[in-house]
Amino acid sequence: MKPASGWHPHRYLPHTGAEIEEMLRVAGVASLEDLFAEIPADVRMKRPLELQPALPEGELLAHLRRLADKNAHADRMVSFLGAGAYDHEIPSVVWRLAGRAEFVTAYTPYQAEAMQGELQAAYEYQTMLCELTGMDVANASMYDGASALAEAAVMARDLTGRNRVVTSSAVHPHYREVLRTYTRHLGIEVVEVPHRDGVTPAGEVRAAVGPETAAVMVQSPNAFGCIEQGSALAQAAHEAGALFVSAVAEPISLGLLRPPGDYGADIVAGEGQPLGNHLNYGGPYLGMLAARRAFVRRMPGRLVGMTKDRDGRRGFVLTIQAREQHIRREKATSNICTNEALNALAAAVYMAALGPTGMRRVAEVNARRAHYTLEQLTALPGVGRAFAAPVFNEFVLRTPLPPDQLNARLAEVGFLGGLALGAWYPGLPDGWLVCVTEARTRRQIDAFVEAVKEAIVR
Repeated sequence: MKPASGWHPHRYLPHTGAEIEEMLRVAGVASLEDLFAEIPADVRMKRPLELQPALPEGELLAHLRRLADKNAHADRMVSFLGAGAYDHEIPSVVWRLAGRAEFVTAYTPYQAEAMQGELQAAYEYQTMLCELTGMDVANASMYDGASALAEAAVMARDLTGRNRVVTSSAVHPHYREVLRTYTRHLGIEVVEVPHRDGVTPAGEVRAAVGPETAAVMVQSPNAFGCIEQGSALAQAAHEAGALFVSAVAEPISLGLLRPPGDYGADIVAGEGQPLGNHLNYGGPYLGMLAARRAFVRRMPGRLVGMTKDRDGRRGFVLTIQAREQHIRREKATSNICTNEALNALAAAVYMAALGPTGMRRVAEVNARRAHYTLEQLTALPGVGRAFAAPVFNEFVLRTPLPPDQLNARLAEVGFLGGLALGAWYPGLPDGWLVCVTEARTRRQIDAFVEAVKEAIVR
C-alpha cells in the first residue's frame, strides 16, 4: 500500500502506513496535514525545520553520550558540594524495588482495592518518617523541602489564626524564597531573624515573636551546616503561643541527632532526597511533612491509614485527603499540594534496608568523615572556620582564594568544590560551604585536601 500523506521514510513510528490510513479514515480527514487545518495558514511553518541530517541510531547514541559527558556530574567528578542536595550511597535494593513497573507507572490510589501495594508502601513510609522525626503523624509526601516548609507556614496560620511567621536567616535561602512566594498573597507576613555565628539566637527570636506570631521556623542542621539549639528555640516560640516548625534538609542527620519531636517541634518539614534518592540534576525530590496528632486535620496532601475490611483482613486506604481534587476548593488545606509517591517509596525502602542501626551508622560515618576533612582543611595556610558552632556533615570555611576561583581550579582536577556563599550571604564573600558524606572515601578526602592546597598556593 502507498504510504499515507506526510509519511517520511526516516521517521521511526510505531504505526504502519495501513494503520495511519485507517485512523485518517475514522477521523474523517484525507491526510495528516488536514489534522492541522484549523490552525491559520499564516502562522503555520511552510518549510522544513533547519536541522542537521538524521543520524543512524548508533551514531546518535554516541553523540548523546558525548553531550552528557560535558556535564560536571557527581558520577564523573568527586563531589564535596551539598547545600540542600546530597551525594549519598544508595543501596542497590532501593531502586531495584522502587523501579518495578507497578510502582513506576502508578498514580494516585483512587481505587484502594486495586492499589494495596502502593498504599502499603506509603503507609510504611509515613510510619518510618514518624520514627525518624519523633512526630505522631506524617503525610504521604509533598513536592520538596522548600514547598513543605511553606505549607507548614500555611498550616500554622490555619491552626493559630495568626498571620506572621518568624524564620531564621540560617534557613536555606531557597526555602525562604519559596516561603515568601507561597505566602505573599495569603496575608502571611514573613519576618527574618539574623543568624549570629552561624546559628539562630534564642534571644533574637524572643524579641521577634508576639501575639500575632503563628510559627517560628528554624532549620537544623542549617544552611551553614550548623546544629541549632532546638530546645531553646522551641521554648521561645511556645512562650509566645506560636508553633515551632523544624526544617530538615539532611534527614540522615536524624540517625545521630535528637529528632525534632524530642525537643518540642510541632511540625517538621524537610527534604527527603538523601533517603535513597539520586541527585538527578535537582529533581524530582521528596517533600517531608510530619506533625503532632492534634494537627492532623490541617495537614495538606494525603495520609494513608491502615484498617480492616468486613472480613477482618488488613487493608490500606486514603484516610485523609483534604486537597482540592477531593473536596470543595474552599475547604481544602492546600490547593497546590501533591505528592512524590515514587520518591517516598525509595525513601521507605532505604530506611527499611538500613534499619535504626544502619541509619545511625551512616550518620556517624558522615559526621566522622566531615570532621576529619574539616581538621585537614583548616590546617592549610589561610583557611579557617567561619563559625564555631557544632556541625554534622557540612561546614563553612573562609578561604584566602575567592571560593568561585577555588572551585574553578578544583574542577580542573576532577573535584566539585563547596558552595560559594557570597551570592546568598553578602557578609560571607570568602565563605565556602563544604559537604562530606559517607560516599567520600579517605583517599578521596586526602586528594581533595591536597588539591585545595595546590589551588591556594598556585
